[in-house]
Amino acid sequence: VQLQASGGGLVQAGGSLRLSCAASGTIISILDINWYRQAPGNQRELVAGITSGGSTNYADSVKGRFTISRDDPKNAVYLQMNGLKSEDTAVYYCNGEWRGFLPKSYWGKGTQVTVSS
Repeated sequence: VQLQASGGGLVQAGGSLRLSCAASGTIISILDINWYRQAPGNQRELVAGITSGGSTNYADSVKGRFTISRDDPKNAVYLQMNGLKSEDTAVYYCNGEWRGFLPKSYWGKGTQVTVSS
């Protein structure tokens, strides 16, 4: 199982980006998928998540600005980020959690998001 995050880049404050998490080797809808981020000097923090059942959750800092969604035919999860702020600058990671028999975590390589003020 591999998760590949993409879509990061440099954007001005107030702008938008859409991150993608593409899965291979599994059907992404059986996993709980989370987006984490880590800024320099900070701990990795949970940004948003979507369960296999489709329930979503968000960090307070991104509520109303970020939207997580899943595209089953494309076997991908997206993080739409609007109203970006400089404090959103971080490396964003896609995480998949298999919570069935023999639970396991999967991590993709990060994608850099830089918001200029």
